[in-house]
Amino acid sequence: MATPTPGEPFSEAAGEAVQTAVMATRLVLAIADAVRRHQQNKNKGQEEDLPPADEAVSETAEGIKSLIPSDISAALMKEADWPQMAQQLVALRNAGVDLGQFLPRVGDIAVSVQEQVAANEARVAREHTGEWDRMLRETLPAGPVREAILSSPAWPDMAATMARLDERGVDVRAILASAHDEGLGVDQAVAKVLGAEAVPRMSQDARLSSGPLTIGLKIPPDLDLSDRQRALKQLAISPQEHERYARWVQEAMPGREREAGLLLTHKQWPLVAARMADMEAEGKPVREHLARLGKDVSWEAGPGPQLGSRLVQAANDALRRPLGDGAPESRVRVNTTAARATSTSMDPTKAQAAKGATPAEAGVAPHRQTGPAQKSGKTK
Repeated sequence: MATPTPGEPFSEAAGEAVQTAVMATRLVLAIADAVRRHQQNKNKGQEEDLPPADEAVSETAEGIKSLIPSDISAALMKEADWPQMAQQLVALRNAGVDLGQFLPRVGDIAVSVQEQVAANEARVAREHTGEWDRMLRETLPAGPVREAILSSPAWPDMAATMARLDERGVDVRAILASAHDEGLGVDQAVAKVLGAEAVPRMSQDARLSSGPLTIGLKIPPDLDLSDRQRALKQLAISPQEHERYARWVQEAMPGREREAGLLLTHKQWPLVAARMADMEAEGKPVREHLARLGKDVSWEAGPGPQLGSRLVQAANDALRRPLGDGAPESRVRVNTTAARATSTSMDPTKAQAAKGATPAEAGVAPHRQTGPAQKSGKTK
């Protein structure tokens, strides 16, 4: 990296701002390249090879100098990994991205970062890299960009870069939001060249999951629950988070290892985990909600083959209901005797007997019940 002249505070601060802007530029390029690779892999089964580094450098040098501010472009081209960034740019251009429009927007992002660093001398505590999975879920909508980031081999490096930017007082969320828009543009441009749809059609899993399981959740339209690993990435759930949520379920159901296993291996478990992740991000006591699974075992009743589905529904209900709210059966309990009495499949004589045995039926006040009129006590 280029270093400022030592002993000159202003120059040193300016140099740090430029270097931070270079880091932000590198991050945006890495995200754009990850989207390109993801789109090509998804539609062609393989990504296109990068062009030779020396050719890429010569092809992009003039564009970088003319489309990105001079201090940032000069520092960028002095970086040790500049040849790799040049290769990414040429690959994006070959995939259908208009660099004449893309690079000025990247330059705007870099300038914004440069100004933030120059104006903000305060430092914030550095978070662990794993926290950036949660920031992605909170900042980026579910879709091709978020999935491309999390599935990219470069994701750990991206997360580390975000941590360093955050350490320098940069608004990483704003960069991610801007990079997301650029990523969508890359996705559409590459998809257009490949003849693919830029916006994926709603998958059967996304369609069938619509309802109580997904209320309030950001579900990608191409959700694929048949591939557990991909589904978790689509929902921005890191392996560490997934392991933690599975442990919480097992702790909430002591002595019921088999049942906990059925929940965790069910196809729709990632949706339950996604709700847990959202609740955790909002600071809600997820484990206290999950404890209901061990206390209210109404999910046991029913056919054995459907136990996994009932557990998924029970877990979702336990997570969504506010703490202190009564058990669900107390709010939806049915008077089974009365229900059988009104069933058309029941023998009429038994139905009549059942009616006679339930004078105080649910929802009917005693003074409104029908029956023989009482005598007034007067006689003729």
